[in-house]
Amino acid sequence: QSGPVIDMPVPASFNDITQDPSLENYIGWVWYEKEVLLPLRWLQGDPAPRVVLRFGSAHYYSIVWVNGVQVVEHEGGHLPFEADISSVVQGSPGTLCRITVALNNTLTPHTLPPGSIQYMTDKTRYPKNYFVQNIRFDFFNYAGIHRPVVLYTTPAAYIDDITVTTTSSDSVAMVQYQVSVVGSTANSLSLNLRDQEGKVVATGDGPVGELKVLNPNLWWPYLMHENPGYLYSLEVRMQAQVGGALLEDVYTLPVGIRTVYVTSTQFLINGRPFYFHGVNKHEDADIRGKGLDWPLIVKDFNLLRWLGANSFRTSHYPYAEEIMDLCDAYGIVVIDESPGVGIKLPESFGNKSLQHHLAVMEELIRRDKNRPSVVMWSVANEPASELPPAAHYFKTVIAHTKALDPSRPVTFVTDANYALDHGAPYVDVICVNSYLSWYHDPGHLEVIPLQLTAQFENWYKTYQKPIIQSEYGADSVPGLHSDPPLMFSEEYQKAMLREYHAVFDKKRKEYVIGELIWNFADFMTNQGTTRVLGNKKGIFTRQRQPKAAAFVLRDRYWKIANESSCLPPVITSHSLFL
Repeated sequence: QSGPVIDMPVPASFNDITQDPSLENYIGWVWYEKEVLLPLRWLQGDPAPRVVLRFGSAHYYSIVWVNGVQVVEHEGGHLPFEADISSVVQGSPGTLCRITVALNNTLTPHTLPPGSIQYMTDKTRYPKNYFVQNIRFDFFNYAGIHRPVVLYTTPAAYIDDITVTTTSSDSVAMVQYQVSVVGSTANSLSLNLRDQEGKVVATGDGPVGELKVLNPNLWWPYLMHENPGYLYSLEVRMQAQVGGALLEDVYTLPVGIRTVYVTSTQFLINGRPFYFHGVNKHEDADIRGKGLDWPLIVKDFNLLRWLGANSFRTSHYPYAEEIMDLCDAYGIVVIDESPGVGIKLPESFGNKSLQHHLAVMEELIRRDKNRPSVVMWSVANEPASELPPAAHYFKTVIAHTKALDPSRPVTFVTDANYALDHGAPYVDVICVNSYLSWYHDPGHLEVIPLQLTAQFENWYKTYQKPIIQSEYGADSVPGLHSDPPLMFSEEYQKAMLREYHAVFDKKRKEYVIGELIWNFADFMTNQGTTRVLGNKKGIFTRQRQPKAAAFVLRDRYWKIANESSCLPPVITSHSLFL
């Protein structure tokens, strides 16, 4: 017995698609179903190909059946999962293949992000069995199949995973590789590394090795080099004997040659100091919610480059692979963040939560480890890191992350007091969020210089690690004006930014290595008395139109880029993007 059956686009969040208010805030199970006809060649042969069903992501807990047979279960709303469905589909060629997905968006103290279900038991005030989903994070808990669902095939023996790391000096780079093959022990591997013209610059063979590249084109961030985001192509070719048949699998991986190194005062990319002047984002837009949308993605990258932003953090969950691909190609630097947001309750620091967090970091690193744009992992945002169990929790998560990927620094983003933070001893870079003259001393812009200077000096004195201002900002309702500046006006947002920037300019001469505005664009949140159709801290509206603050930030970012770059100055205040 099912409820009403309606059409639902994929990828999309289901919340904003209909006129049904109960679906907007729905908590619980929903079901998706689709029938497809598989090509006959997928189902024949000896050995027959391997048929795989892959989900880019689905929020939050998924169970998937094919032709009524359960093929995979997955917890977590922001990372891919897949199932080998060969044995289910190969027995019935020519018949429709039915794919069924049950999806549950309930959050508990042990999910990532955590939440809790609260039953309202006062029968004089609430209907029977009435409950609400409580969350401790400030964005709407959109749900649905958010990223593409694909069917693909491989040979019965196939390339399962590739890991690439790079080192470089002025005239030579080394590309270390490791390839794992599944389905055959008797196989051979050959590798070709091609430049952007398609010319082979290095070759290798076997599952582990090193490729030597002479006079390499390094992967540079946007605005740090005239040819940012340079990518080679690593073509990996496997041949294997399986049951008397010769099978071949080929995979091509984009490779950027770059190094990352952190000192007590600097963040170095390819040995040169890098200053993060960027944004925090959300996967969020009208109607589609968190659903992948190509026009929106390309618009956002055009806005980032117009702004002179060289970086962003994937606040507060891993973003779509399609977005990450463009970061690699355009040279946009990424702090890659796990969905560890809203870890506030003591029970969310227990062993059950910890084990899931470790598994999520494994999934995230497996997905994004080869991306040159990803220069640092962030394991959490604004956890209750002043609680005593946070010490063991973050020591463990960070050590696990570094064991999985020794090549990148690791951080988490804090809003705790510097003297009480139990997680900060374990990070490589201090990332601090503060909303001076907004959540603290609202309306008092004059306290920012003193308080922000003290914030930086206290953190640096305690840890001697470089610092990123990972969030700061103010809500502004577009079109609301006030002079002198009052809260929620576009003028107040501009004035707050300028106060922060004056302090950044002093401290970036010392140990502040970055500033990320909150937020790139307005986004939807739960309803609340301080949220007027969502969070209005964007420098762009939710429809991606600039507020006054966008021009302030743009002037600043281009100025910083022109100061620190070997590129000739290319921009004046409001000229078009080149």
